[in-house]
Amino acid sequence: MHGSLTFHALAAMLILTGSALGQTKSARQKPKPSAKAGAMPRTPDGKPDFQGVWETHNVAVKDIEDRLGKGIIVTPEDGKIPYLPAAAQERDTLRAHQKDPAADCALPGVPRQMYAPAAFQILEPPGSVVILFETSHAYRVIPTDGRPHLPTDIKLNEGDSRGHWEGDTLVVDVTNQNDKTWFDMAGNFHSDAIHVIERFTPAGANTINYEATIEDPKTYTRPWKIAFPIIRVTKPGYEITERACGK
Repeated sequence: MHGSLTFHALAAMLILTGSALGQTKSARQKPKPSAKAGAMPRTPDGKPDFQGVWETHNVAVKDIEDRLGKGIIVTPEDGKIPYLPAAAQERDTLRAHQKDPAADCALPGVPRQMYAPAAFQILEPPGSVVILFETSHAYRVIPTDGRPHLPTDIKLNEGDSRGHWEGDTLVVDVTNQNDKTWFDMAGNFHSDAIHVIERFTPAGANTINYEATIEDPKTYTRPWKIAFPIIRVTKPGYEITERACGK
């Protein structure tokens, strides 16, 4: 359920859960990451309490591969996407002649949405996990109540997410993405056969270890995986805002 809810429906959800987009009306300032400390708090039902404001720090939005610096690909070990030969040629053509769709304000897709260069807020209302992003006016509603995916003929920029808990790890199955998004600004792409499995694992009170395994038999020779830490923003009074996109 990405982008399918109206703003008012989402606002109602937030009101019902007693959450708000910001904690105070203090002036917005650049967030500062916090080092891992203590244990992740728990929700009343015993799940890790990821609620709060978070951000990531890497160069993946420019190039997900190990090219401009250390990327975030951990499998294969060479840090490269395992393209099929024809797909590698298409990537080179896109890189040389096309513009990143996100530059025209398209939603970035998953997993790119998770390493966009801005903060995001996580909420945990009953039966779902909600992520509100500063980038692209985007949000993700991830049901954790066991409901099925959308019909396969429905394709969305952000796909369709369904979550469940494996111990303390939130596992999110993402299907139904279209082929209109890139992983970065460097032309790295996928088809509409992409399937993503995300894993959010607490690593202390202020750190979540994020992993995403990507498979797409139309584009890659094998599944591949990215990983990076998500860091809690602990600056007092920090609140997220919407970053408007303009061409």
